[in-house]
Amino acid sequence: MTRRAEPPDGGWGWMVVLSAFFQAALVFGVLRSFGVFFLEFVAAFEEQAVRVSWIVSIGIAVQQFGSPVGSALSTKFGPRPVVMTGGILAALGMLLASFATSLTHLYLSIGLLSGSGWALTFTPTLACLCRYFSRRRSLATGLALTGVGLSSFAFAPLFQWLLSHYAWRGALLLVSALSLHLLACGALLRPLSLAEDPTTGGPGAQLTSLLHHGPFLRYAVALTLINTGYFIPYVHLVAHLQDLNWDPLPAAFLLSVIAVCDLVGRVASGWLGDAIPGPVSRLLMLWTTLTGISLALFPVAQAPTVLVALAVSYGFSSGALTPVAFSILPELVGTGRIYCGLGLLQMVESIGGLLGAPLSGYLRDVTGNYTASFVVAGAFLLVGSAVLVTLPGFFCCSASPTSRSQDLGIETLKTKVPLPKEGLEED
Repeated sequence: MTRRAEPPDGGWGWMVVLSAFFQAALVFGVLRSFGVFFLEFVAAFEEQAVRVSWIVSIGIAVQQFGSPVGSALSTKFGPRPVVMTGGILAALGMLLASFATSLTHLYLSIGLLSGSGWALTFTPTLACLCRYFSRRRSLATGLALTGVGLSSFAFAPLFQWLLSHYAWRGALLLVSALSLHLLACGALLRPLSLAEDPTTGGPGAQLTSLLHHGPFLRYAVALTLINTGYFIPYVHLVAHLQDLNWDPLPAAFLLSVIAVCDLVGRVASGWLGDAIPGPVSRLLMLWTTLTGISLALFPVAQAPTVLVALAVSYGFSSGALTPVAFSILPELVGTGRIYCGLGLLQMVESIGGLLGAPLSGYLRDVTGNYTASFVVAGAFLLVGSAVLVTLPGFFCCSASPTSRSQDLGIETLKTKVPLPKEGLEED
């Protein structure tokens, strides 16, 4: 392939955005809507709810902790074969799950096998998208990630309809067929060669370099803290509202309000990230701070109008921080190392996502209400936003979206540890 001096900022890149949109829908839309199968599994296997809930938990854990594997394979072989292989594994897991006779079979098929497929799809696709865009990167990322929210609206009623007509085994067969569309998403990922791509040094050398890269490590810490409190409303907001004597239906409606505002926030923030001069990290700090304040104020609010206003604020700001969070990484490590960087980042920040909900539930059990849960969740986001201040160029006033230097990532990535002569140091 002919090396490009810089990302094309369009062209086939929009097909990559389309691929990322459907890939996000087929991975996280399925995960978010899989609760529809919950009661069916409880009744079919006569197991406790806590054991059934491990099916999705294992899948999410494998997807996140396996991201570096997908990144390393994409660095070596390119994203197209890796994502297509992931689509086959995701579909095969759902197919085998339809023949399950115990929860252990579901742990292995959906949790391990489909989770491995998801690990090979999300990170390589998003990294490929980042390589195609520079000036419009935030907008492209925001558009791609709207697939998560839109599919959540569509898949939940679809899966319920499938269950009512084909039972859970037939529904899983059809979800398996739906997952095969990940192959088409992977086929759209045309490889792109950029001038700054490392000509020597494999994934191992890149990962070693990233582990000695100060700005990257600080950014990983910031996103881990943000991730710890980010998902708390999706887990405990309905229960908190029921403690305030809300009926279940209005409480669930408030989650729908959050979901709609989340979609609007992703697109709006993507556009603002490319339009407003200055480093994107400042915009991420703004959205993170607003999200943290909204979370901390939930226990204080009592009136329905105030709670709806907080839901709108949380939904918009939490959706808005997502595209800019992914857009910052190429500026830190360079697009040449985006595959390994994004995979490692996904693995590290997943620690916060896995610990956040149990910590929130523990605080509820100790205190008897959700006040401490929401306040601590908001505090995690505020501390994470404070860490963002330490990123390079945060206080720079002259930077603009069109002049964000890739050199920052290349220069600061030079590690202090000894490297082979033909390794990253030479690059």
